[in-house]
Amino acid sequence: MTETTLGLFRHGQTDWNIDLRLQGTTDIPMNAVGIEQVERAAEKIAEEHWDLVLSSPLGRARHSAELIAQRLGIDEVAIEEQLMERAFGIGEGMLYSEWHEKYSRLDEIPGAESKVSIEERSRKLLEHAAESFAGKKVLAVSHGALIRFVLSEVTAGQIPPQGERLENASLHVLRHSGDWTLDAWAPRPLGL
Repeated sequence: MTETTLGLFRHGQTDWNIDLRLQGTTDIPMNAVGIEQVERAAEKIAEEHWDLVLSSPLGRARHSAELIAQRLGIDEVAIEEQLMERAFGIGEGMLYSEWHEKYSRLDEIPGAESKVSIEERSRKLLEHAAESFAGKKVLAVSHGALIRFVLSEVTAGQIPPQGERLENASLHVLRHSGDWTLDAWAPRPLGL
């Protein structure tokens, strides 16, 4: 059976990441530190061959993907809607402490994407990658919440551990050869 590799890279830092604000689908750009994180990570990523780069449509992910693709010598970044961050409705822009005060779960925030919905989207993303990119090595630039759900789907809820933060510019690698398995989980920024 053909082996497919899916690298899940979290975009570089934004000012809202520093402030611990829910970003969701609000299109917050990377800051200077985030750009530097991605440039350092791109050097490490370029030590291996990648066939293509996918990105969430949000600017912070697209910018990250473009920097990486440029370093890899890949001309085009393909936008993949399923890599979009989880929506947090009216909670977007709230400090973590603020939303925790008002709601006991993210699902309770009006307008937030439900846990069931993002779990289903994670499964669809994995199915799409296995079918559409069989035998390829694909780097997908996305967001913390979505990556958490994809990792959890593949590891039956074991990775990431509850409360473990996936830092900006971190890379997690999955392999598919019949089933998806976790090849590398690294919650710290790549290249530091």
